[in-house]
Amino acid sequence: MWGLVPLYWPLLKPAGATEILAHRMVWSLVFVGAALLVLRRWAWAGELLRQPRKLGLITVAATVITVNWGLYIWAVNSGHVVEASLGYFINPLVTIAMGVLLLKERLRPAQWAAVGTGCAAVVVLTIGYGRLPWISLCLAFSFATYGLVKKKVNLGGVESLAAETAIQFLPALGFLVWLSARGEATFAAEGAGHAFLLASAGIVTALPLVCFGAAAIRVPLSTIGLLQYLTPVFQFLLGVFYFHEEMPPERWAGFALVWLALALLTGDALRTARRASRTLTTEISAPSTTRTTGTTSAARNADSVASGPGPVDARP
Repeated sequence: MWGLVPLYWPLLKPAGATEILAHRMVWSLVFVGAALLVLRRWAWAGELLRQPRKLGLITVAATVITVNWGLYIWAVNSGHVVEASLGYFINPLVTIAMGVLLLKERLRPAQWAAVGTGCAAVVVLTIGYGRLPWISLCLAFSFATYGLVKKKVNLGGVESLAAETAIQFLPALGFLVWLSARGEATFAAEGAGHAFLLASAGIVTALPLVCFGAAAIRVPLSTIGLLQYLTPVFQFLLGVFYFHEEMPPERWAGFALVWLALALLTGDALRTARRASRTLTTEISAPSTTRTTGTTSAARNADSVASGPGPVDARP
């Protein structure tokens, strides 16, 4: 669903990207709020209101994802689907770079090679585009920042989206009222079908997240991490074969370098996960005197590998 969403945003024309974004915020809260009402999951809201620091982080997350959503909608509806897909290809590399720069994490040699290859790809693509691929970089950095903040917040996917859209709701609703007062809103002016499609932005935002949350408790994190590469793959294929965006040789070369970087990153993660799994298995079968500390260490290592630049819970 996340990979096919570029097919949806063009259906909302003649609404502009900002109007679509505002509707996405408003209707997402309506949809998620209804889901939480049915599930009777409201206890977290009171706890969140009593934690100013966590509430502040949620506000930062809401701001960053607003930039990400708005830029992505504009990029798709302006004929930049391929460049938008590149942003989500390089997002894991940006996440790793942030881990080094902000969290002082140490990288393995293969991870350094992947980051270096990704930087080379940006240089090649800059030459190919004749400019810095700013759409890709803004999407990648905004989403990586969002993931970093969400890691600090540690709130469930649906609950987090509800909190973020609650913060977005009043400004978005105010903008839609202002747009309507100026006679520039398309919600009521383009017929019932158009209004229904705009309202469906809430479902398009929340439904994949619900599926993601259901999968996260059933599927290994390493598998989920690999599956998430399908999103930019589908977006890239749509950009090239459905929207017929140009792909000159230098652009292919840049994307090839990005895919090489991701291959290095994925291969290293799988090797490290297998090594941690073998260590865990060995220490579980070890004598009980050494089992406790060894198993705890191996389990912690396996968990850190699995959560790597792990999945986050909002997408384009």
